[in-house]
Amino acid sequence: MSRVRPVVFTTTTLSCLALCAFLQADDLPAVGSAAGVGAGKEPIRVRRLQVTAPGTYENYLVDGQWIQRNLVKISAGQVVLKNSEIRNGRHNAVTVYAGDVLIEGCRIHHLLAGSFEKQKDAHGITGRPGKLVIRNCEIYQVSGDCLQFDPGRGGAWGSVLVENCTFWTGPLSTDASGFRRGQVPGENAVDTKQLARNPRSKLTLRRCLFRGWRRGPITNMAALNLKENISAKIEDCVFIDNEISFRLRGGISERGGALVEIADCAVYRSAVALRLEDGIRDLRVRRLGIGAGVEREIQRAGGGPGKGYLFEGRYEAPAFREVFGKGPAAWLRRQGGEG
Repeated sequence: MSRVRPVVFTTTTLSCLALCAFLQADDLPAVGSAAGVGAGKEPIRVRRLQVTAPGTYENYLVDGQWIQRNLVKISAGQVVLKNSEIRNGRHNAVTVYAGDVLIEGCRIHHLLAGSFEKQKDAHGITGRPGKLVIRNCEIYQVSGDCLQFDPGRGGAWGSVLVENCTFWTGPLSTDASGFRRGQVPGENAVDTKQLARNPRSKLTLRRCLFRGWRRGPITNMAALNLKENISAKIEDCVFIDNEISFRLRGGISERGGALVEIADCAVYRSAVALRLEDGIRDLRVRRLGIGAGVEREIQRAGGGPGKGYLFEGRYEAPAFREVFGKGPAAWLRRQGGEG
């Protein structure tokens, strides 16, 4: 039985889709994705999924069986992909080349290209979206990045909002594709690319969990690698067990530099909390909690931060479970802070 529901998109329908990221917030955890995201009982089983028409695509199990192709390609706008699992490929899991797309309640994992010694990119969600919302998803063990926009720098991408997602990597439990058991795949949880000649792209990350981005195939492995001509806001997120939690890069080349605002986040067990590169300008860091196991709070490279740098409201973060259960902003409010 088909679970694709084509719809006629009136103005009301489009408004609902645009506001969908703010609905059902009470049903989600304080930080990260809910337990049990992914496909339900009796999913529609396919090897690849091409989304070429508006509608809701629900309860798919897309198992690529290690094919070297994009597993899900969304080329139509006004699309919802929800409650599905995408796995086992040697290229990208989901590519988005359209506007007004929601990806919700999905489990995306084991996208592994190349090998640990000769790593190649295979991303979780990528492409060149217009307006994209990613909510309540778990993405893990990819050889590239969980999220990367735009890999080819082929043109403008618009705005991406990410809420209540978990992005992680760690040692593989079994041999998979060209990787061996115990090896850690991946580069970054989130990586951004955009040329300065294009309009500045926008990325917002809220209430997300980033863990395990260390001991992989690259140096300076980071949870967030925010660079080039983008504007990013990171709010109410938690970072643990990463080599670098925030890697933030400025620059005046043809690729430009990132504009970044961080508020109400907490970092634990990281070699570096903030790596600030290439004169990144107008960086705003407010109410950053530094928890147990952070070896170095700030690392400067290529000149460190540039003009407009602000770092205020740093605090000693309490035990991880306490902040993870409530969220950094809510925990701060209970202490009388601004969060």
